[in-house]
Amino acid sequence: MGRPSHLPGPVERRQVEAMAGYGVPEADIALVLRIDPKTLRKYYRDELDTGHILANAKVAESLFRKAAGDHRQSVTAAIFWLKVRARWKEVPRQDPDRDEPATEIVLAWAEPAAPAAPAAPTEPKDPA
Repeated sequence: MGRPSHLPGPVERRQVEAMAGYGVPEADIALVLRIDPKTLRKYYRDELDTGHILANAKVAESLFRKAAGDHRQSVTAAIFWLKVRARWKEVPRQDPDRDEPATEIVLAWAEPAAPAAPAAPTEPKDPA
């Protein structure tokens, strides 16, 4: 006769979304649910496509709360947030009275990198 048709429920949907968000490969998610990877993709396409986005948003929210807070982790989280999200970068400040860079770090706006020029096509080498 064959296997009964797979019926996804809310528990399985949350489980797939979470595992996809954590970066678990589709083949492993299918193994946990005891279904074929094709069945996983057929019934859980939305969860597979959005799980990582929702996980990233949750981590970003947590980092933002830490960066905006008044606790030990605030400074580190705020610096990380500004480097990644606001394109700040660390620039060692040179003290004019000393030969070596100062230990103070100044955060400065970083210009986005210019797009690389496309490489010119290369001609095949003559085997002779």
